[in-house]
Order: sequence, then C-alpha cells, then structure tokens
Amino acid sequence: MNESMPVFLIGPMGAGKTTIGRHLARLLDKSFVDLDQEIERSCGADISWIFDVEGEAGFRRRESAMLCEVANRNNMVIATGGGAVLDSENRALMKRAGIVVFLSVTTKVLYNRMQQDTKRPLLQGGDKKAMIASIVKEREPLYKEIADIVFDGHKKTPALAAQELASLIRQRI
Repeated sequence: MNESMPVFLIGPMGAGKTTIGRHLARLLDKSFVDLDQEIERSCGADISWIFDVEGEAGFRRRESAMLCEVANRNNMVIATGGGAVLDSENRALMKRAGIVVFLSVTTKVLYNRMQQDTKRPLLQGGDKKAMIASIVKEREPLYKEIADIVFDGHKKTPALAAQELASLIRQRI
C-alpha cells in the first residue's frame, strides 16, 4: 500500500461516511468524493429520482460505474453509498484499489440519526427501525469481508473520529 492510494469509507447510510470523510481528506491531504453526490452530478438528478425512474437496479448500475471511475484516481477519500458493497465486483475493486475503512455503527444509533430522514429511498414507507435492522444484517458481513480497518467512531465528534482514523491509516501505508 502507498499513501497515494484511495481510501474507501464503507458502512450503512447514516454511519458518517460523508461527514467524517471530509475531515479525513483534509487530514490526509487528499481530495474528497461522495459517490452519491458524484452520481447526482453526472446524471443531473437526485438519488430519489433515479430510484423512482430506474429502480434500485438502475441506481446500482450507475453506482458501480461511478465507483470504477473514481477508484482509479489517486489521493482520494471516497465515501461510498451504503449499498455499494452488495456487488461482488465493487467489493473486489475497493479491496484491490485502496484502503477500505468500515465505519461501524449500531442499529440503534443509525435509527436515532435517521428517524426524521425523508430523502433515502430505502427508508421510505414502513417501519424504519425494522428496515435499518434488515439492511445492517444483510450488509455488515460484506463490510467486514473487505475492511482493512473497522472503526467505531459514533461516540466521537467527526473531527476526532477523523483524527483517529488518519492515524490508523498512516500506520497501514
């Protein structure tokens, strides 16, 4: 591993990938990319609209294509979408291309953070707590499968979490 390799932040929606990622990028002197924001920018529509029109499968195709594009850039911190790990090729790409950090957060913390969320398509209509629990149960083994670092930073401020993560990442490169 070398210090120009990208750092991929993985974990469930609401884990803090974007918030912590911005701080982490500054500390590591890297650029920051939020994969969902890149998808929205490239197609001129928000994630909810893509889900409505193309369904989850259409969104996942766009997500994989964008991940391929950004994974080849050096000096990046990349906040992936929570479901990017569902595709085995995405998992292999991240593992091969850079350092993978799993931001681990309990279901209870995720629910508290996203109780009022109205933008995430997978949480609309139904019991949010049950939906979050189901998503975590399905994806957590995939996050752990490819993670170089598993980090539980939910009891820390984003800035402190990023400082601790930066230290752990520097030890690996």
